[in-house]
Amino acid sequence: MPEVNVERVIEEFEAMTRDAGRVQQETLRRILEENRDTEYLVSLGLNGRTDEQSFKARVPIVTHSDLAHYIQRISDGDPNPILTGKPITVISLSSGTTQGKPKYVPFNEELVDSTMQIFRTSYAFRNREYPIGLGKALQFVYGSKQFKTKGGLNAGTATTNVFRSSKYKSTMRSMQFQCCSPDEVIFGPDFHQSLYCHLLCGLLFRDEVQFISSTFAHSIVHAFRTFEQVWEELCNDIRTGVLTCRITVPSIRATLSKLLKPDPQLADLISDKCKQLVNWYGLIPTLFPNVKYVYGIMTGSMEPYLAKMRHYAGDLPLMSADYGSSEGWIGANVNPRLPPEEAVFAVLPNIGFFEFIPLRESHGGVKLDPVGLTEVKVGEEYEILITTFAGLYRYRLGDVVKVVGFHNSTPELRFICRRNLLLTINIDKNTEKDLQLAVESAVKVLAEEKLEVVDFTSHVDLTTDPGHYVIFWEINGEPSVDALRESCSVLDRSFVDAGYVSSRKVNAIGTLELRVVRKGTFQLILDHYLGLGAAGSQFKTPRCVGPSNAKVLQILCSNVVRRCFSTAY
Repeated sequence: MPEVNVERVIEEFEAMTRDAGRVQQETLRRILEENRDTEYLVSLGLNGRTDEQSFKARVPIVTHSDLAHYIQRISDGDPNPILTGKPITVISLSSGTTQGKPKYVPFNEELVDSTMQIFRTSYAFRNREYPIGLGKALQFVYGSKQFKTKGGLNAGTATTNVFRSSKYKSTMRSMQFQCCSPDEVIFGPDFHQSLYCHLLCGLLFRDEVQFISSTFAHSIVHAFRTFEQVWEELCNDIRTGVLTCRITVPSIRATLSKLLKPDPQLADLISDKCKQLVNWYGLIPTLFPNVKYVYGIMTGSMEPYLAKMRHYAGDLPLMSADYGSSEGWIGANVNPRLPPEEAVFAVLPNIGFFEFIPLRESHGGVKLDPVGLTEVKVGEEYEILITTFAGLYRYRLGDVVKVVGFHNSTPELRFICRRNLLLTINIDKNTEKDLQLAVESAVKVLAEEKLEVVDFTSHVDLTTDPGHYVIFWEINGEPSVDALRESCSVLDRSFVDAGYVSSRKVNAIGTLELRVVRKGTFQLILDHYLGLGAAGSQFKTPRCVGPSNAKVLQILCSNVVRRCFSTAY
């Protein structure tokens, strides 16, 4: 496949975003024409109309639960055109970490095409700022287990469906880089063995690695935390040319054994470099001297991992990958020099039809109607609705974004948080972002003792009267009693939502509780989701564990080693 012409891709993006309004109307027309005879749209009385006014008048705003029975029928093999004109042959699974089980989402070639367009667009802008030569990418990517639905459709995570696509592989080749690891590692049945082999392959090609990436920042941090534990074993494999006995999958052993040859010089070099590092700071550029940047989704629930990521990356740039979900893509990162905390995403107006529900209310307290892509206002926050080529119409993603500017006539969005409330007992309303900010404030107390929070989550405990917040921390050491107590109180004070503060003051919400879990607990949670068929690269730690996540709550509660209560109120 010919190499991606960076300037041409950028020119096409610029032309399209200069006329985003017209492109949106054309995109909606194409979606409705292709699916005009579907059961869903026919039942709504659209009667083949493709204009925006008719579409908004006839088609309701929906959530996944409104469409679940349609998707289930598709999954069960119903051959009728239910949501899409063309048959759906693949089902995507969401990560499942929010509700405790994955959602089924239709997946088709149009979604693959939009994925490749997003990849090419962000690559073009990235490569213009940070040119990479011919080389390899150390990608911590994993294909989850695929299975057949009752109706015979292939089902797997969205990332797995993309990685298995021939278009994905050809697009990667056109960008003139390839993954260090062979397919046998990417699609291996054991996450831990695949992770070890990703690290090994990266070390074997260390001088050729141009950048390091994964779907989510968590996977990169987890990979290098694992490296801290297994680096001597990796060096031994390289020194002897014999793969460790921990790798038992025959296909992985056979493939890696062909790559692995005795190389005592490389093993000694890696060993010496590891021994010279202070607390593993700058591990990535030390191991991979030609890496230009580290790349992955670093916004939202991934922001808590940025401090550790910067520790490993040293002075290397961190770049947040593009903005999308299992249901579809939204925007590309065309400003790669912005740090992840400030990342913005320019909406591609031809990959779906987008609407935005204003989160501010009118002066009379009435909720405002959704506005179009080019009608949003800078500085305002919105919830996104998407209409896709894969059968989702006016679908609530549940994401809150802020419009921070425009790229030509298409908005640049900053992800704020998930719309659904995480923590609420009385009149309190604390989101994932509120929890994250509270934890960021509290970990400063631990930092004074040179300790860090490996991961965290929360739970609303209603078994007490009144109910109270429980925060779970895994810490990389043993904090003093005073530090833990102070951290707990700082957490409590850092929830500044007016409903929470007033409820705490009158004891309508009980004292916040901090529970420390033993080392490895969040690894057990990851293993739990992997056992359910989740992909390692698509895993997101659930930031609030609700009643539907009973197994995860059991894992957390059975591994508590210390607890304390706030004295803030």
